Amino acid sequence: MAPGAALQDRLAGWVSDLTTLHELTERLARTDALADTLQELLRAGAALVGARRGLVVLEPGDGLGPDTTIGLGLARADLGHIETVPRASMSYGRLLDTPAGLPGGLGEIAQPDLFAEDGLDPRHREVAARLGYAASYALPLATEAAGRLGAAVWLYDEPTAPVEQQRHLIGLYCRYATEHLARIVETERTRACMTTLSEELLPSRLPRIADVQLAARHRTGPRGGGDWYDALPLPDGALGLAVGSVTGSGPSAIAAMGRLRASLRAYAVMEGEDPVAVLSDLELLLRLTEPARSATALFAYCEPALRKITLAGAGHSPPLVIGRRRTEFVETSLSAPLGMLACWEAPSVELCAERGETVLFYTDGLLRRTGDSMDRAFSRLHAAAVSTPRALRDDAGAVADHVLRSVLPDGLDEADSEEDVVLLAARFE
Repeated sequence: MAPGAALQDRLAGWVSDLTTLHELTERLARTDALADTLQELLRAGAALVGARRGLVVLEPGDGLGPDTTIGLGLARADLGHIETVPRASMSYGRLLDTPAGLPGGLGEIAQPDLFAEDGLDPRHREVAARLGYAASYALPLATEAAGRLGAAVWLYDEPTAPVEQQRHLIGLYCRYATEHLARIVETERTRACMTTLSEELLPSRLPRIADVQLAARHRTGPRGGGDWYDALPLPDGALGLAVGSVTGSGPSAIAAMGRLRASLRAYAVMEGEDPVAVLSDLELLLRLTEPARSATALFAYCEPALRKITLAGAGHSPPLVIGRRRTEFVETSLSAPLGMLACWEAPSVELCAERGETVLFYTDGLLRRTGDSMDRAFSRLHAAAVSTPRALRDDAGAVADHVLRSVLPDGLDEADSEEDVVLLAARFE
């Protein structure tokens, strides 16, 4: 081959490699969930090194998590078998358990023919034969800033090893992928922190009150939001129920939610039999202490023995009564949210529940997560309540779960969303 033709072929190869790397890194950049990022890293890496299967072990060196193992072409049972192999015998174990696994230290670990290796752990030999892999290639996942994050291993069906060009490409790809992974890990940690903080500011358990059964469900968005609920015993056997939402998200919204909920508890104890007075006090507090923030709230004063509820709402969605003879929204007076008027006051309404009926309180996040218009979302909520099987209606928690799954099907109740969701169900015996 003429020198010019050889150079042209080499240039064409470089262009092809750069194009492939560009496409793979673009696909990775579009992932924003941890599981999706790890799967894309495995899939792209397998294509670059010519493997069919692999696994990634995420185990940040600072011990703060999240820790997980995800496979490509490996069932959960296969991963279970691999985890029975002594860690020191696995390439990912050597990368994760020694300081050499950090940047600048031990890099790739190639095992081109596992069964030809002297001293291979018997259990590793047994598992490799059972799963049908004969070679492996492993890389650490680490950055200078974040340190060790984990390790990726690709498995070959036959004895082989990636050639120099493949190792160069996977090295370039993993350097970019690990930086992206570090950002995703930090996001996951922030999300977990916000979830924990939000949960800690909500009731750790619901009170046990005669003649009424309570259940609550709470889903927090990735940044943490200001949706909340409360249930507290009041004098003379009464019960106070509240749901609300503070504008915004993140730590400031969570802190504001905690302050608002604590204040409402105090007002409820002092004058809970008058829900209008409770929300009026809350309005004044919000205007004086947090003038730049608004909130919605609904407070209900319940007399369980009489199955009587007196409630008032400030810009909040109406409760939903679910029973054998009726499934309908409670007609409440229209009112602006707290913090949006110079003075807030709207009349309360009274509701008498029948025996066996469940009153469902919820925040607007339940409606907004559907992605529908508010009218369609309300219709979906009503249809979900109507479809509650008779066998579930004796359990407030089962009713709440059914409504949540029906309004937000296919995992939408768990999916990433800026909207918090709160449901508080009270079934009257």
